[in-house]
Amino acid sequence: MLTKKQLDLLDFINKRVTRDGVPPSFDEMKEALDLRSKSGIHRLITALEERGFIRRLAHRARAIEIVKLPDTLAAKQPGFTPKVIDGDLPDMPPPANAIHVDRVDALDLPLMGRIAAGVPIESINDVPPTVAIPGSMLSGSGKHYALEVKGDSMIEAGINDGDVVVIRETATADNGDIVVAQVEGYEATLKRYKRKGESIILEAANPAYEPRILPVGAVKVQGRLVGLIRTY
Repeated sequence: MLTKKQLDLLDFINKRVTRDGVPPSFDEMKEALDLRSKSGIHRLITALEERGFIRRLAHRARAIEIVKLPDTLAAKQPGFTPKVIDGDLPDMPPPANAIHVDRVDALDLPLMGRIAAGVPIESINDVPPTVAIPGSMLSGSGKHYALEVKGDSMIEAGINDGDVVVIRETATADNGDIVVAQVEGYEATLKRYKRKGESIILEAANPAYEPRILPVGAVKVQGRLVGLIRTY
Protein backbone atom coordinates (compact mmCIF):
# COMPACT_ATOMS: atom_id res chain seq x y z
CA MET A 1 0.00 0.00 0.00
CA LEU A 2 1.18 3.51 -0.79
CA THR A 3 0.42 6.64 1.18
CA LYS A 4 -1.41 9.46 -0.58
CA LYS A 5 1.81 11.49 -0.92
CA GLN A 6 3.69 8.51 -2.35
CA LEU A 7 0.88 7.86 -4.81
CA ASP A 8 0.71 11.55 -5.79
CA LEU A 9 4.45 11.67 -6.40
CA LEU A 10 4.45 8.47 -8.46
CA ASP A 11 1.57 9.82 -10.54
CA PHE A 12 3.38 13.14 -11.10
CA ILE A 13 6.66 11.46 -12.12
CA ASN A 14 4.85 9.09 -14.48
CA LYS A 15 2.93 11.91 -16.18
CA ARG A 16 6.08 13.98 -16.67
CA VAL A 17 8.07 11.04 -18.06
CA THR A 18 5.20 10.21 -20.42
CA ARG A 19 4.90 13.83 -21.57
CA ASP A 20 8.54 14.97 -21.70
CA GLY A 21 10.58 11.77 -21.81
CA VAL A 22 12.52 12.81 -18.70
CA PRO A 23 11.50 12.85 -15.03
CA PRO A 24 10.88 16.14 -13.19
CA SER A 25 13.52 17.78 -11.03
CA PHE A 26 13.35 17.55 -7.24
CA ASP A 27 12.33 21.22 -7.12
CA GLU A 28 9.44 20.51 -9.49
CA MET A 29 8.39 17.51 -7.38
CA LYS A 30 8.54 19.62 -4.21
CA GLU A 31 6.38 22.31 -5.79
CA ALA A 32 3.88 19.81 -7.23
CA LEU A 33 3.36 18.15 -3.84
CA ASP A 34 3.47 21.47 -1.96
CA LEU A 35 6.28 20.35 0.34
CA ARG A 36 8.52 22.76 2.20
CA SER A 37 11.84 21.02 1.50
CA LYS A 38 13.41 18.52 -0.87
CA SER A 39 14.20 16.19 2.03
CA GLY A 40 10.55 15.13 2.01
CA ILE A 41 10.86 14.28 -1.69
CA HIS A 42 13.98 12.21 -0.97
CA ARG A 43 12.03 10.19 1.62
CA LEU A 44 9.13 9.60 -0.77
CA ILE A 45 11.49 8.58 -3.60
CA THR A 46 13.28 6.15 -1.28
CA ALA A 47 9.95 4.64 -0.18
CA LEU A 48 8.80 4.20 -3.79
CA GLU A 49 12.11 2.57 -4.69
CA GLU A 50 11.98 0.21 -1.71
CA ARG A 51 8.47 -0.86 -2.75
CA GLY A 52 9.63 -1.57 -6.29
CA PHE A 53 7.65 1.12 -8.13
CA ILE A 54 10.65 3.12 -9.37
CA ARG A 55 14.35 2.58 -9.98
CA ARG A 56 17.05 5.23 -9.63
CA LEU A 57 19.81 4.89 -12.22
CA ALA A 58 23.30 5.39 -10.83
CA HIS A 59 25.50 8.29 -11.95
CA ARG A 60 22.74 10.07 -13.80
CA ALA A 61 21.10 13.40 -13.08
CA ARG A 62 17.30 13.22 -12.70
CA ALA A 63 17.35 9.55 -13.83
CA ILE A 64 14.27 7.81 -12.42
CA GLU A 65 12.68 4.86 -14.19
CA ILE A 66 9.09 3.80 -13.61
CA VAL A 67 9.12 0.03 -12.95
CA LYS A 68 5.42 -0.52 -12.31
CA LEU A 69 2.26 1.33 -11.39
CA PRO A 70 -0.40 0.43 -8.84
CA ASP A 71 -3.76 -0.56 -10.27
CA THR A 72 -5.28 2.81 -9.35
CA LEU A 73 -2.83 4.63 -11.62
CA ALA A 74 -2.51 2.00 -14.35
CA ALA A 75 -6.25 2.23 -14.93
CA LYS A 76 -5.91 5.96 -15.62
CA GLN A 77 -3.22 5.63 -18.30
CA PRO A 78 -4.28 7.38 -21.50
CA GLY A 79 -4.94 5.20 -24.48
CA PHE A 80 -6.09 5.54 -28.08
CA THR A 81 -8.98 3.63 -29.60
CA PRO A 82 -9.40 4.17 -33.33
CA LYS A 83 -12.90 5.03 -34.48
CA VAL A 84 -14.12 3.43 -37.71
CA ILE A 85 -16.21 5.77 -39.83
CA ASP A 86 -18.99 4.17 -41.85
CA GLY A 87 -17.89 3.57 -45.43
CA ASP A 88 -14.15 3.78 -44.66
CA LEU A 89 -12.80 0.49 -46.02
CA PRO A 90 -9.32 -0.83 -45.14
CA ASP A 91 -8.24 -1.10 -48.81
CA MET A 92 -9.40 2.33 -49.88
CA PRO A 93 -6.74 4.22 -51.89
CA PRO A 94 -5.35 7.44 -50.37
CA PRO A 95 -6.70 10.78 -51.59
CA ALA A 96 -5.15 12.07 -54.81
CA ASN A 97 -3.59 15.04 -53.02
CA ALA A 98 -2.05 13.01 -50.17
CA ILE A 99 1.66 13.61 -49.61
CA HIS A 100 3.93 10.60 -49.31
CA VAL A 101 6.05 10.69 -46.16
CA ASP A 102 9.26 8.67 -46.13
CA ARG A 103 10.32 6.76 -43.05
CA VAL A 104 12.44 8.96 -40.81
CA ASP A 105 15.56 7.41 -39.34
CA ALA A 106 16.04 8.71 -35.82
CA LEU A 107 19.19 8.72 -33.76
CA ASP A 108 19.42 8.92 -29.99
CA LEU A 109 21.38 11.95 -28.86
CA PRO A 110 22.35 12.64 -25.25
CA LEU A 111 20.03 15.23 -23.71
CA MET A 112 22.62 17.12 -21.72
CA GLY A 113 20.21 19.08 -19.52
CA ARG A 114 18.90 22.61 -19.83
CA ILE A 115 20.62 25.51 -21.54
CA ALA A 116 19.85 29.08 -20.55
CA ALA A 117 18.36 31.39 -23.15
CA GLY A 118 18.12 34.17 -20.59
CA VAL A 119 20.06 34.11 -17.36
CA PRO A 120 22.39 31.12 -16.79
CA ILE A 121 20.71 28.34 -14.86
CA GLU A 122 22.87 25.22 -14.70
CA SER A 123 25.82 23.49 -16.26
CA ILE A 124 25.59 20.49 -18.54
CA ASN A 125 25.03 17.08 -16.96
CA ASP A 126 27.82 14.50 -17.12
CA VAL A 127 25.77 11.37 -17.85
CA PRO A 128 22.51 12.31 -19.59
CA PRO A 129 19.35 10.62 -20.80
CA THR A 130 18.75 10.58 -24.57
CA VAL A 131 16.30 12.10 -27.06
CA ALA A 132 15.45 10.83 -30.55
CA ILE A 133 16.55 13.21 -33.33
CA PRO A 134 15.94 12.81 -37.10
CA GLY A 135 19.24 11.78 -38.68
CA SER A 136 18.83 14.38 -41.44
CA MET A 137 19.13 17.13 -38.83
CA LEU A 138 22.73 16.27 -37.96
CA SER A 139 25.43 18.19 -39.80
CA GLY A 140 28.74 16.62 -40.78
CA SER A 141 30.38 13.74 -38.95
CA GLY A 142 31.14 15.46 -35.64
CA LYS A 143 29.63 14.61 -32.27
CA HIS A 144 26.21 16.03 -31.51
CA TYR A 145 24.10 16.49 -28.39
CA ALA A 146 20.75 18.00 -27.46
CA LEU A 147 19.72 20.59 -24.89
CA GLU A 148 16.38 21.81 -23.59
CA VAL A 149 16.05 25.60 -23.84
CA LYS A 150 15.01 27.53 -20.76
CA GLY A 151 14.23 31.21 -21.19
CA ASP A 152 13.14 33.69 -23.86
CA SER A 153 16.31 35.54 -24.84
CA MET A 154 16.49 33.88 -28.30
CA ILE A 155 12.84 34.19 -29.34
CA GLU A 156 13.58 36.48 -32.31
CA ALA A 157 15.82 33.72 -33.68
CA GLY A 158 12.83 31.36 -33.49
CA ILE A 159 14.05 29.59 -30.34
CA ASN A 160 11.42 29.40 -27.61
CA ASP A 161 11.35 28.27 -23.99
CA GLY A 162 10.95 24.49 -23.91
CA ASP A 163 12.43 23.84 -27.37
CA VAL A 164 15.10 21.18 -27.76
CA VAL A 165 18.13 22.40 -29.70
CA VAL A 166 20.55 20.11 -31.52
CA ILE A 167 24.19 21.12 -31.09
CA ARG A 168 27.24 20.00 -33.06
CA GLU A 169 30.22 19.81 -30.74
CA THR A 170 32.94 22.29 -31.70
CA ALA A 171 35.35 24.61 -29.96
CA THR A 172 35.28 27.29 -32.66
CA ALA A 173 32.61 29.56 -34.08
CA ASP A 174 32.19 32.21 -36.74
CA ASN A 175 30.69 35.62 -36.11
CA GLY A 176 26.91 35.30 -36.18
CA ASP A 177 26.77 31.63 -35.17
CA ILE A 178 24.37 30.63 -32.39
CA VAL A 179 26.50 28.72 -29.93
CA VAL A 180 26.58 27.02 -26.57
CA ALA A 181 29.01 29.21 -24.65
CA GLN A 182 30.51 28.32 -21.31
CA VAL A 183 31.18 31.51 -19.38
CA GLU A 184 33.92 31.72 -16.77
CA GLY A 185 34.16 27.96 -16.51
CA TYR A 186 30.71 27.08 -15.15
CA GLU A 187 27.72 28.84 -16.79
CA ALA A 188 26.32 27.50 -20.05
CA THR A 189 24.20 29.78 -22.22
CA LEU A 190 22.80 29.80 -25.77
CA LYS A 191 23.62 33.05 -27.57
CA ARG A 192 24.75 34.51 -30.88
CA TYR A 193 28.55 34.68 -30.98
CA LYS A 194 30.66 37.61 -32.13
CA ARG A 195 34.34 38.28 -31.62
CA LYS A 196 35.69 41.83 -31.67
CA GLY A 197 39.42 42.12 -30.98
CA GLU A 198 40.13 40.55 -27.61
CA SER A 199 36.47 40.55 -26.58
CA ILE A 200 33.64 38.09 -27.11
CA ILE A 201 30.11 39.46 -27.47
CA LEU A 202 27.26 37.11 -26.61
CA GLU A 203 24.12 38.59 -28.12
CA ALA A 204 20.53 37.70 -27.29
CA ALA A 205 17.79 37.69 -29.91
CA ASN A 206 15.43 39.64 -27.68
CA PRO A 207 15.71 43.42 -27.16
CA ALA A 208 14.92 42.96 -23.47
CA TYR A 209 18.41 41.47 -22.94
CA GLU A 210 21.65 43.44 -23.18
CA PRO A 211 24.64 41.90 -24.99
CA ARG A 212 27.31 40.43 -22.70
CA ILE A 213 30.83 41.58 -23.50
CA LEU A 214 33.52 39.34 -22.05
CA PRO A 215 37.27 38.84 -22.46
CA VAL A 216 38.29 36.06 -24.86
CA GLY A 217 39.60 33.90 -22.04
CA ALA A 218 36.26 33.95 -20.18
CA VAL A 219 34.27 32.27 -22.97
CA LYS A 220 34.63 28.71 -24.22
CA VAL A 221 32.57 27.58 -27.20
CA GLN A 222 31.13 24.10 -26.63
CA GLY A 223 29.04 23.69 -29.76
CA ARG A 224 27.10 25.30 -32.59
CA LEU A 225 23.34 25.18 -33.20
CA VAL A 226 22.38 22.94 -36.14
CA GLY A 227 18.74 22.08 -35.47
CA LEU A 228 15.68 22.55 -33.31
CA ILE A 229 12.78 20.36 -32.20
CA ARG A 230 9.50 21.79 -30.92
CA THR A 231 6.64 19.89 -29.36
CA TYR A 232 3.10 21.29 -29.50
